[in-house]
Amino acid sequence: MTDSLRSLDSLRDATAAAFPGALDELMQLVRIPSVSWDGFDLTHVAATAQHVHARLSASPLFARGGDNEGVWIVREPASDSQGGGDTAMGREAVIARRNAAPGYPTVMLYAHHDVQPEGDLELWDSNPFDPEIRDGRLYGRGAADDKAGVMVHLTALDTLAAVTAGNPNIGIVVFIEGEEEFGSKSFPQILSRWRDRLAADVIVVADSDNRSVDIPSLTVSLRGNVTCTLTVSTLAHASHSGMLGGAVPDGMMAAVRLLDSFYTADGSVAIAGLHRHEAPVPDFTLDELQHDSGLLPGVSDIGSGPILSRLWFQPSLTVTGIDAPTVMNASNTVLPSVRVKVSMRVAPGQTAQAAFEALSAHIAAHTPWGAHVDIADVDLGNPFLVDASGSAAALELEALRDAWDGADPVCAGVGGSIPFIAQLNSVFPDAQILVTGVEDPESRAHSPNESLSLVVFHRAILAETLLLSRLDERGE
Repeated sequence: MTDSLRSLDSLRDATAAAFPGALDELMQLVRIPSVSWDGFDLTHVAATAQHVHARLSASPLFARGGDNEGVWIVREPASDSQGGGDTAMGREAVIARRNAAPGYPTVMLYAHHDVQPEGDLELWDSNPFDPEIRDGRLYGRGAADDKAGVMVHLTALDTLAAVTAGNPNIGIVVFIEGEEEFGSKSFPQILSRWRDRLAADVIVVADSDNRSVDIPSLTVSLRGNVTCTLTVSTLAHASHSGMLGGAVPDGMMAAVRLLDSFYTADGSVAIAGLHRHEAPVPDFTLDELQHDSGLLPGVSDIGSGPILSRLWFQPSLTVTGIDAPTVMNASNTVLPSVRVKVSMRVAPGQTAQAAFEALSAHIAAHTPWGAHVDIADVDLGNPFLVDASGSAAALELEALRDAWDGADPVCAGVGGSIPFIAQLNSVFPDAQILVTGVEDPESRAHSPNESLSLVVFHRAILAETLLLSRLDERGE
């Protein structure tokens, strides 16, 4: 191998040559509706796992067959976050491992191959599982979150194999999960059983976003999450609203009053005991918020403090679903009960368990008229603060700068949650964790018309290729 193969220009050329194939393969993956939620056809999740397994098995990087080396499809029992034990089998994940040469680090590359449900098809401009390129973006469910992350890893490894004749110095672990969008319920079991094959010194998580198409980001903080279902009940059965309305509270009435108690007048979360993390944030204008969010004209922002502090470091609470009769099916009855789905984000510095306890105490204190509230389907994920002071982070920032044509990367917080990162950190406390991604503010992950900027996709592949090559040259 020669230094010329590792130069920035050479790796840039190699990435450009590999990009059409990477895009074509990404579109193949998007066509597989690998929704990991209960109630969906899970054979599609198995299909994407098999695709990734076949790709990695064909790579010379994993062909040695030494101790703990190889490629595996793994599936472990799932467990709930409240310690209730096994509830079901988890979805298929793929693990591959190649051991490092003496004195070189092992790098784990994480992404997930499962996707969110498509939602209301009427809100999509094209079929969510028939990917379509429009105006420099690839549209489709999972195009950005996170099948592009899978392809960043696979394509960067292809180039690393080419420039090292299939024999790099660094160790490589690939961990492509199959249920991140379903709560990573078998993640603890996978970490426990496969710990030796997952062990790494540097962990690259390709499941976050960038400040913009032209400004890359290294994610350094993530909020945790508490999700649960609340069933608010006031009556044993439905009754005629004309006969009883005004004398008895119905389930919707009690639910609305309870939900309103979650917020202050300015829209901040009003639940006592929730933590706010204090840290400086970059400037971010209301115009930028309106652009990124689609805030309608005349609708104000909510909360207090700098906008990015609200998004990164303060708690939030969103009602993401309500089970009640539709308008078409509404009858003149007082409803006996209403079920709502609550998603709460937890600021760094507080455990999800503590936040759940604060939410439970608030519900007990603020439920009106003695209504009965059942809390079920609880899922918890802890927040995480990334230490970006290590040598691997410096190499990553350098790689991002080179891949984005000299644009300075930003160290950014993210309001979303990736709870398994805290779990990875607890199992591998000495590993340096780098949270990168392929999304940008236009990606609309989890929403209709999810899309991926082809420019960002190309740059993300180059950045990871540079990182792996430089770690392989210099060590950690």
